[in-house]
Amino acid sequence: MEPQKVKYKRSYKRIIIIGMIFLVFAATAMAYSFSKNASQKQGEKAFSSEDKYTIMVMGIDSRADDVGRSDTMMIFNVDTKNDNVSVMSIPRDTRVQIKGYKYDKINHAYAYGGHELSRDAVQSLLGVPIDYYVLIDIKSFENIIDAIGGVDINVEKRMYYNDPWDDNGGLHIDLYPGMQHMDGKKAIEYVRFRDGEGDIGRITRQQHFIKAVLEKILTPSILPKLPEIIKEVSATVKTDMSFAYMLKFAGMLPGMKDRQINSSMLPGKPAYIDDISYWLPDIKVLRQNIAETLALNVTEQMQRNADETAAEYEKSLPKGLKVLNEDLNKKSDENSTDNADSAEKKTIPVKPQDITVMVINSSGINGAGAAAADTLMRKGFKISSVETGRTSSNENTKIMTNDDAVSLFYGMPFPCVIMTGSGTKQAVLTIGRDFRK
Repeated sequence: MEPQKVKYKRSYKRIIIIGMIFLVFAATAMAYSFSKNASQKQGEKAFSSEDKYTIMVMGIDSRADDVGRSDTMMIFNVDTKNDNVSVMSIPRDTRVQIKGYKYDKINHAYAYGGHELSRDAVQSLLGVPIDYYVLIDIKSFENIIDAIGGVDINVEKRMYYNDPWDDNGGLHIDLYPGMQHMDGKKAIEYVRFRDGEGDIGRITRQQHFIKAVLEKILTPSILPKLPEIIKEVSATVKTDMSFAYMLKFAGMLPGMKDRQINSSMLPGKPAYIDDISYWLPDIKVLRQNIAETLALNVTEQMQRNADETAAEYEKSLPKGLKVLNEDLNKKSDENSTDNADSAEKKTIPVKPQDITVMVINSSGINGAGAAAADTLMRKGFKISSVETGRTSSNENTKIMTNDDAVSLFYGMPFPCVIMTGSGTKQAVLTIGRDFRK
């Protein structure tokens, strides 16, 4: 699927990071249990009486000539008393105030000032302190999955995508529904898959991937592979978390195996200006959700701070910013096309307002993404995001959609090739150099 070229490299890291962080905890715990030289000082009173912790986890895509960006950002709320974990994904395009740099995308904070500036931006956004940070180099993901012997994943739907222009020399994804064993390379295909669902679909796959990794690392077959796992994991992680606390969190894993990990996305709405996409946080809802998760009593001062921060944020929005569909971050009840009444649903005519489209400008033409999004919205389609491609190598404009929606894209005022293969009620428009505004 053509559009994944742009957001795969950003989206798959958000899913990878969850499995990797639990892998870190598990490997550390096992290393401690089987090491004769483990420090006995871990029994000292290193822990506070608090049983809830907030951990900022970032996946860093560093390069030789660039400090990189935090292409993945997640907030883990850990309740050690009840063995509960909730995870909130913060979209990389979230518009926040960065100290010394005004308002910008949150992933830029790392480039400007490392994890310290990222931490400051997140704390200001959430209104609560971050207890620990974890930085993970996601480039070793394939090796880590291979080190644990692969994972078993139940692929929820047909996933097909072919992009010869992908930055890594081409990307081909071809997965069929059903349970299958995946090595590192195949697992990357699963987590890199992206369609018109955007973050909604990613959160669903995130749950699947977490379960698969947890099930695998808690099996006896992992023990012989422990040295290789520790070697792979230790080279990818930087944190201010002590060994004692990593051990404490790792001890939660057995109790979590059969539990649902609450996963959500930062509440907000998508917007764009020109070809720049943003995620605009709903600060009031966010602060309320955080308070409920951490079981905090919301004081009048906290409520006042949330109201003032939200009002200040609204005033900061630039002129010309176009807000997209505000309900796109609400998870759909239709996560699979394989449900029992899918045949019945196919008899209902699909309308443009039923289709969510992700627009990616890979043409090199300034403003082409915004122009295409405007055209689609005038025709009634919903827009999930407007992105700028990493390259401008695509010659032709392509629309990938579901079989039932193909006819809705006929007669577009720009040349395009219409293909099938996306999920139900989704489409991705990848703009090529043949696009005409």
